[in-house]
Amino acid sequence: MPPDAYTSSRTSPSMCRPALTAGAALLALVLLPAAGLAQHAGGRHAGPSTAAEVSAAAPKGDAPKADTTKADATKAADDDAAKKKDDAAADPKKLPADVTTDQTVTIGGRAVKFRATAGSIPLLDAESGDLRAEVGFVAYTMGDPASRPVTFLFNGGPGAASAYLNIGAVGPWRLPLAGATASTPPVLVPNGESWLDFTDLVFVDPPGTGYSRIVGGDKVRERFWSIEGDADALAVAVRKWIVKNGRERSPKFLVGESYGGFRVPMIARALAREEGIGVRGMVLISPVLDFTTLAKRDHAPMGWVMHLPSMAAAALEARHAFDEKALAEAEHYATGDYLADLLRGERDAEAVARMSDKVAALTGLDPALVRRLAGRVDNRTFQRELFRERGLIGSAYDAAVTAYDPTPAAARSRYLDPVLDATKAPITAAMTQLYRDTLGWTIDRPYALLNDAVSSQWNWGGGRSAPEVVDEVRDFLASDPKTRLMVAHGAADLVTPYFANKLILQQLPVYGEASRATLEVYRGGHMFYSEDGSREKFRRDAEAFFRAALNGAEKTGEAGAKPKK
Repeated sequence: MPPDAYTSSRTSPSMCRPALTAGAALLALVLLPAAGLAQHAGGRHAGPSTAAEVSAAAPKGDAPKADTTKADATKAADDDAAKKKDDAAADPKKLPADVTTDQTVTIGGRAVKFRATAGSIPLLDAESGDLRAEVGFVAYTMGDPASRPVTFLFNGGPGAASAYLNIGAVGPWRLPLAGATASTPPVLVPNGESWLDFTDLVFVDPPGTGYSRIVGGDKVRERFWSIEGDADALAVAVRKWIVKNGRERSPKFLVGESYGGFRVPMIARALAREEGIGVRGMVLISPVLDFTTLAKRDHAPMGWVMHLPSMAAAALEARHAFDEKALAEAEHYATGDYLADLLRGERDAEAVARMSDKVAALTGLDPALVRRLAGRVDNRTFQRELFRERGLIGSAYDAAVTAYDPTPAAARSRYLDPVLDATKAPITAAMTQLYRDTLGWTIDRPYALLNDAVSSQWNWGGGRSAPEVVDEVRDFLASDPKTRLMVAHGAADLVTPYFANKLILQQLPVYGEASRATLEVYRGGHMFYSEDGSREKFRRDAEAFFRAALNGAEKTGEAGAKPKK
């Protein structure tokens, strides 16, 4: 097998199991309900057995030589564009040649000139060299590439394109999302909180999302739509972009949101082990690091503990009374008296009464309802009951964001999510408009912002323990004292509650300096950056993170050093 194949011995055919049904998956950026999770075994994530058959990477000789001159690189790019045009004429489904345009946008009160490239990265079969996928990307670059860091960004799902981060958070243009509805006009504005002035940005759409496409049948899709296959393929795509653009010397960062925050540590591992590329820092936005933390079962108390602070945050926001001290008190109660009473169980009537009264006070729900639930409030109940008197329901992605309940008098209600479903149409339209009118990359097919087929057919591996990437995070920090990790969450997010990852990060050793791994919690929900104040603070925190990773690397203590006091 050629050396740039993305498959590896980590794929174990004996651990395979069928993909989950559509009913098991959430609609969106990240998760499946804990009860519906397929598992992984052997301590790592198992993939399908067709790895060698559909390995998506270039054959030997595909990568440019290390000493390619600028003139050679320009000629190679021109030849590549010409070849893509010829291929596109032969295959109407093939993505068009990359397009680069010069752009200017105002960031931080000053005009910033940059280059925008919309295009695709071919992933080839390792044995035959046949095309297996085209991975779409949008890259924003400026200045001297030799000294500029480059950041690769991924959204989640599985099945989500990178538009949320691109035009919602850190790209040069932004679609205002606060208060957005399905009929909101897709009007992009300059993003004053873009990260472009301190890092180049490459937004990547995994196969089957955005305009990315898979070439082949079920076995090809099965490989790409699996935990390991996804991470390995995206690592190949990152490596090919780096080599094609001569960015081997640039400091490299990875950003992932939601399930993207789960895949990024795996991409970093694959880059280091399989592609020979080191990553300086990871920013994980509203991630899930261990799917076990999402389980909420009557006999397993930690799921209730991890979700309670986010419910308290949403209740505070609903009363326009958000207070960090009050949130800290909710955290203290969750890991103290609440956990203790949950462990006592429902047979202890006094414990049930105590925690029911306290949970009702923290969540703003009817005490009688909470007592019937024995102090254990599930997300769907909370979303509906918090606003029942007003006939509203809250979003799982930001429980303080509401929409009308379509059947307020019914015992149960089926409803669209006030965040996820409200933003799908305007984000899709805005991305289509951005590609066509600004980037000059026109494709005559729908932009797949959220591809339900990906999430419903995703292969989660086999085994008895839930998927997790805590080991990858440990290895990332322990193996290189120059690396850094930033985890960012919205306080009112019920999909990936911040408190779960706070507890996980507290279990990690201090690798040299405690500041190498940080958690930031912002007002808002899963996409907290849709709130102006949170996005502004996130941008400041991210810039400080990059500065520390770049300028503080030589000051980082050696492995095993004591943390600073």
